[in-house]
Amino acid sequence: MAHGTATLGNHGYARFAQTADCKRSGSAIRPTAMSDAANVVLTEVKDRVLVIRLNRAEARNAVSGDVAKGMEAALDELEGNDQLWAGVLAANGPTFCAGADLKWIASGRAAELSTERGGFAGLVRRKRTKPLIGAVHSDALAGGFEIAIACDLLVAAEGSKFGLPEVKRSLVALAGGLVELPRLIGEKLALELALTGDPFPVERLYQAGLVNRVTPADKVFDEAMALAVRITQAGPLAVKASREIIVGGRDLPSEERWQRSFELGWPVFASEDAQEGPRAFIEKRAPAWKGR
Repeated sequence: MAHGTATLGNHGYARFAQTADCKRSGSAIRPTAMSDAANVVLTEVKDRVLVIRLNRAEARNAVSGDVAKGMEAALDELEGNDQLWAGVLAANGPTFCAGADLKWIASGRAAELSTERGGFAGLVRRKRTKPLIGAVHSDALAGGFEIAIACDLLVAAEGSKFGLPEVKRSLVALAGGLVELPRLIGEKLALELALTGDPFPVERLYQAGLVNRVTPADKVFDEAMALAVRITQAGPLAVKASREIIVGGRDLPSEERWQRSFELGWPVFASEDAQEGPRAFIEKRAPAWKGR
């Protein structure tokens, strides 16, 4: 069976699995999860950036249980290391991610494609504090698309297509596409993607504000890294607070967002880095951030 693009989401995978069971009655690349497929997710530290790579090229980087575990471990590494200030999510091989691995679903192991903390692929519902940039060098459909939109920023390849084809197989996208796209691109465009199952060219999604950069496929990773490096050149405490004010406050009423901005922002002004930033500007030098 081909590695596929049917996407069922955090709780959806568990329900699908139950139904299937009833019917049957100086940087070094290293693996992030020890398993039978220990190398399906790789991490590499580049200065202050953690590069996370899907590494199942032979399966079009489809999400297996090992991928979900590896992704969760990689995000734990990013979040738990104070020396890492941003992440880049990329993939080896010609395909970014083909969505869920249908072989795992057919074998009754669909629930393993999600983790308790991260949902599908160990990512789409993961609570994070550091920016993650998606480097999407190919088409991204179904679960691959939902993984992409779970990133904070997106760099995508010229001529690529993004979409949710689930309805064409009488399936429902339950890994974040239907939940997040109306907010990200507007309800009308989200409905067209979801109800027709037809993909959009990346250029249209760039115009809609979903994608930050569009570049030739062979330049996608470099562009994503450049964006990550730009972020790490800013004060890490200010970046973390700014991200949380935007992401964590998106569903709050306006007045509560204001209050949250003060609660998260004022402590940054009292930090050593808030003194270093203006001092470095006056002295015409690069700041030396301490993260405190």
